[in-house]
Amino acid sequence: MAEMGSKGVTAGKIASNVQKKLTRAQEKVLQKLGKADETKDEQFEQCVQNFNKQLTEGTRLQKDLRTYLASVKAMHEASKKLSECLQEVYEPEWPGRDEANKIAENNDLLWMDYHQKLVDQALLTMDTYLGQFPDIKSRIAKRGRKLVDYDSARHHYESLQTAKKKDEAKIAKAEEELIKAQKVFEEMNVDLQEELPSLWNSRVGFYVNTFQSIAGLEENFHKEMSKLNQNLNDVLVSLEKQHGSNTFTVKAQPSDSAPEKGNKSPSPPPDGSPAATPEIRVNHEPEPASGASPGATIPKSPSQLRKGPPVPPPPKHTPSKEMKQEQILSLFDDAFVPEISVTTPSQPAEASEVVGGTQEPGETAASEATSSSLPAVVVETFSATVNGAVEGSTTTGRLDLPPGFMFKVQAQHDYTATDTDELQLKAGDVVLVIPFQNPEEQDEGWLMGVKESDWNQHKELEKCRGVFPENFTERVQ
Repeated sequence: MAEMGSKGVTAGKIASNVQKKLTRAQEKVLQKLGKADETKDEQFEQCVQNFNKQLTEGTRLQKDLRTYLASVKAMHEASKKLSECLQEVYEPEWPGRDEANKIAENNDLLWMDYHQKLVDQALLTMDTYLGQFPDIKSRIAKRGRKLVDYDSARHHYESLQTAKKKDEAKIAKAEEELIKAQKVFEEMNVDLQEELPSLWNSRVGFYVNTFQSIAGLEENFHKEMSKLNQNLNDVLVSLEKQHGSNTFTVKAQPSDSAPEKGNKSPSPPPDGSPAATPEIRVNHEPEPASGASPGATIPKSPSQLRKGPPVPPPPKHTPSKEMKQEQILSLFDDAFVPEISVTTPSQPAEASEVVGGTQEPGETAASEATSSSLPAVVVETFSATVNGAVEGSTTTGRLDLPPGFMFKVQAQHDYTATDTDELQLKAGDVVLVIPFQNPEEQDEGWLMGVKESDWNQHKELEKCRGVFPENFTERVQ
């Protein structure tokens, strides 16, 4: 008996919800066609526009702040790696080793303190500020639905009063429903009329506090970091004074095909002058010509000339004037050492392999085409593989889902249902989103779905589905 009673209540709720949706849909159609007047409040509509603008700005600020924090964390890791490298290369007998290690420890602590204070004083405040928007947004949407119910009840009451044959019983019932709908709407309307302007005005103080906190923390961080850098510089200057005379010049090794050049040792600097900066070259860079003028362009370091891996489409690199001049000088150098580089799509191989001493017509073009198109082929194959994997997994995952399943969302906040057609959500609940049976019934900001746990247990769509506010959830699939 209890089960029959429960089924009867559930069926009654479903019927009531269906009737409400039909009535609202009919009222909206009549209003759009101009056959029924619509209650409008321009002042409230302006408040809603301000609310949406404030939410958009706050969401963007939160996103950019998280990006900033991620960058601070990445800089912390890079700085830590660099300090560890210095500690490894700093030999025990060198003076200032203990001071350098202490500076590295303080550097790490300073980065950690800066990141943590940004989280506490900026990010958590931002999360608290944005936490009030989902509830207000759902109440605005619900107010819109209750306004449609109020207009529908008002039009129904007016039509009964103007009918030729009046039914007093129906008129009395319609009047009672009108009064009830008006009361529900006005209670929600009054609360929102007070909260929305107050929330809008609070944005100024929030922005001021947030950016003041970030600016102050960054200023203090750079002051302390400047002191550490000055201390490290002093340690290195002391090391240079004791070992500055031990300078070495690394000469490029001649290639097999280039003739050897005479080794000219640079003359040592005069007494009392600063130590010369060591001349560092690598064996894939040409030495400047012996007859070159003193004003000739100095070859760039390998890190400046290194080319990255090809990325489709390959970027077109236009050499600068300095690079062109450097290449011209290198061509006229009798000891020119060709630069060793990896052929990219924009640099096809200049020589093709000759098999058996002969070369068939078209082989050069074919080999160049193959070389230039190879990265693109690899990328396409990888893309096809990824797409295939995604498509395969998607097909497999839809076998046991409700009809019309679109995607999954996960509740980020608790939501208490305020109407019979709404879902009750707890943070962490997974909801399977499905389309509305009648697209015109969907209100802005609301989705139709069924909780995954209910679907797996009952497999009854009509019994378990309901609407819920989209902004309380986050898409997971």
